[in-house]
Amino acid sequence: MAVAFSLRTQKKKKTVFLFPTLHIQSFTSKNTKAETNANRNPMKILCPPIMKRCLESSDYASLLQACINNRSLLEGKLVHAHIIQAGFECQNMAISNKILSMYAKCGCMENAGNAFDKMPQRDVASWTVIIAGYARQGHADAAMKLFYEMQQAGIQPNQFTFAGVLPACVDAAAVKDVRDEIIRCGFESDVFVGTVLVNRYAKIGNVKDARHVFDRMSERDVVSWNTMVACYAQNGYSDEALQLFHEMRRMGIDLDHFSFASVVSACAKDGVLREVHGVIIKCGFEGNVIVANALVDMYGKCGNMEDAHNVFDKMPQWNAISWTAMIAGYMQNGHANEALKLFWEMPEQNVVSWNAVIAGYAQHGYLDEALEMFQRMPDRDIISWNTIIAGHVQNGYVEEALKLFEAAPERDVVTWNVMIAGYTQNGHIDEAMKLFQKMPRQDVISWNTMIAGYAQIGQIGEALKLFQKMPKRDTVSWNLMIAAYAQNGCIHEIMKLFKEMPERNLISWNTMIAVNIENRNLEEAHKIFQEMPERNSVSWNTMISGYSQNGYVNKALKLFEEMPERDVVSWTEMIAGYAHNGYSDEGLKLFREMQFSGVKPKLETFAIVIPICANLASLEQGKEVHEVIIRSGFKSDVYVGSALVDMYAKCGSIENARNMFDKMQQRDVVSWSAMILGYAMHGCSQEALQLFEKMQQFGTKPDHVTFIGVLSACCHAGLVDKGWECFDSMSSYGIAPTMEHYGCMVDLLGRAGQLYKARDFINDMPLKPDAAVWGCLLGACRIHANIELGERVAKHLFELDPKNAAPYVLLSNMYATVGRWNDISKVRKMMKGRGVKKKPGCSWIEIDKRIYAFVVGEKTSATSGEYS
Repeated sequence: MAVAFSLRTQKKKKTVFLFPTLHIQSFTSKNTKAETNANRNPMKILCPPIMKRCLESSDYASLLQACINNRSLLEGKLVHAHIIQAGFECQNMAISNKILSMYAKCGCMENAGNAFDKMPQRDVASWTVIIAGYARQGHADAAMKLFYEMQQAGIQPNQFTFAGVLPACVDAAAVKDVRDEIIRCGFESDVFVGTVLVNRYAKIGNVKDARHVFDRMSERDVVSWNTMVACYAQNGYSDEALQLFHEMRRMGIDLDHFSFASVVSACAKDGVLREVHGVIIKCGFEGNVIVANALVDMYGKCGNMEDAHNVFDKMPQWNAISWTAMIAGYMQNGHANEALKLFWEMPEQNVVSWNAVIAGYAQHGYLDEALEMFQRMPDRDIISWNTIIAGHVQNGYVEEALKLFEAAPERDVVTWNVMIAGYTQNGHIDEAMKLFQKMPRQDVISWNTMIAGYAQIGQIGEALKLFQKMPKRDTVSWNLMIAAYAQNGCIHEIMKLFKEMPERNLISWNTMIAVNIENRNLEEAHKIFQEMPERNSVSWNTMISGYSQNGYVNKALKLFEEMPERDVVSWTEMIAGYAHNGYSDEGLKLFREMQFSGVKPKLETFAIVIPICANLASLEQGKEVHEVIIRSGFKSDVYVGSALVDMYAKCGSIENARNMFDKMQQRDVVSWSAMILGYAMHGCSQEALQLFEKMQQFGTKPDHVTFIGVLSACCHAGLVDKGWECFDSMSSYGIAPTMEHYGCMVDLLGRAGQLYKARDFINDMPLKPDAAVWGCLLGACRIHANIELGERVAKHLFELDPKNAAPYVLLSNMYATVGRWNDISKVRKMMKGRGVKKKPGCSWIEIDKRIYAFVVGEKTSATSGEYS
């Protein structure tokens, strides 16, 4: 084959053969040369030019364009050599720009840079090509440097220059510089430049400015809309992405496959995804491979592999992305066998699909299988090596990861960062630093990983040194330092850093709110909350939690009601706020409202609601919550099961408690302890002790809560010797007795009438006895009518807790049993003088799911409300 070109001379058309193995058809003067040659597929050149005849500049331009279109670097170099021989290189700017473009598009930036430096003159196209080339190849600093040099040279950028340089803007400061120049040059409302700018803001997570640019565009095309939707979706603003998509439809924008692919990626909830899927079917895009791939991917991420498979089966054709999305979906949802079956069914496995399988195995801890697949790969790329190394790191096998790291034929900055992260996450900061210092090139992630590593082990000084040495910081760097100071309670340093931050994101603001709440500085937290340029659910939920934890339930409720949109965390935090502050009945009401609103409770919600039912001793409502748990799919969760055992026991139904315990597929120490405590509470001492023996036979090691239940059971049954045996055995399990254990022993001895042994036991305690321990002895003195000892014990209690009415009442009752009315009068005067008031007794009953509370001295009953 030979390259044949028509050359127009004064008399006739001539054909020049330039390269024997590169064929481009000849054409007449009526042909547009660029069009004729643009779609050719040049073969590799195996020999140099065989002729030195000079071509016209337009012919060289067409040859170079063919090389550009086909990314043919070798052929491009040969054309360049012929141009040099012909003397065109530095004489024709159009040819020079084509040479520059050829090298840049082929990714050879060294040659592109040399060609650029040789140019005697440069126009806006020259600068645009070289800047875009460096940006495309990831050389952001070089691209930005050239952009600033271009301005200094007095060359005004055009819309293509801005489109080329924006991908090189890796932080907010760089984007601002370029945007300022865009405004100065009058391109702010240009649809092309505006769309690229929106995309760049999306990449750095600045959604607010992206929307600002979008709103200021004088006209928008479908690409602009798609870019803004994608911006919202990529940064977690799912609701905003969906709203904008619906606005597109209302405005009659002609949707394309990218419109649907962008909005599908925002559908984090299965129900919303189904709704969008319906629109896709209605608009006839279900058969589009890009849209279908997005649906398969998102259904997988939502955990709905059935619908993912349905979409996959209906696709008219599959590509590698289709297969890989299905495989990744199965892997992400723990269906390794299905993923592997599909993988081997692929017509042709590519490196991406191999990597997806390896990543899936590693993600779920199947490292042997991941390593086997890795070793079977016919070809591996850098991502394959990074994936298997990261898999070992994530599962704690740092030494094995290091062996793979050392065996890797090539390493990029990700490889180094993964290995450094492995060391820092496992506390090997010295090894991480050695690796960090060996890196050929460190990026901002490398620095951030090291800062996080030092912060994790409390070496704030070292973290700060690295932070100050960083050549370039991003918002994550600042947030890491704020978090590091927060872990050590350095509130002043945090405030100083926050004020110095050049750019703040939602994480920055939310961290500051959380730090101030943790330090009980609610006013400052509220001030920061009010100053936030935008808020997300985390901002609202953090404030609600802060107010609730500090007793300001009304303020928490006010924020809860003002929230633009509540998620499951918002409801859970508010319910927890009610429970934490003693408003259990309001907590149950809110749980009912949560269900009516269509928000599905999560595990943490039930962890709060079940104890509320237990505190209210509301058996019927507890049963209904149990039914909701079953419908929600949490019935097999060991934590929920243990909480239900505890709830049934506290609601008086020990049979239901045992039934729940027996149905549990798995039991941990909490489950056993809850049942033992339940039996002890109901006076079923033998059952409690038998279950304790069974627990040990099953190999479950008891904890301090278990022994509280066991000692309580001994106490109710009067088993003093057994109680001593259990108390003494605690040390064999590595458990040091707490105040509650000592209280149980005092109660056990006191109930058995061994009052002075109980007193001596208290005096010999290694811990300073609290009011509860002395209270157990005072109660025993009353039972056994030992007034003399009772008076001494009461004196201790008056000193420890002078505002507690219980010891005054107990002492008065002891005096009353022997008719010491004057002493009763003295106790009452003492209470009055100290401002001690006895709380009225309260009891409640549940009738038809309504709770009625009865308070001593009141003539009417109060209801906490109805729950259904």
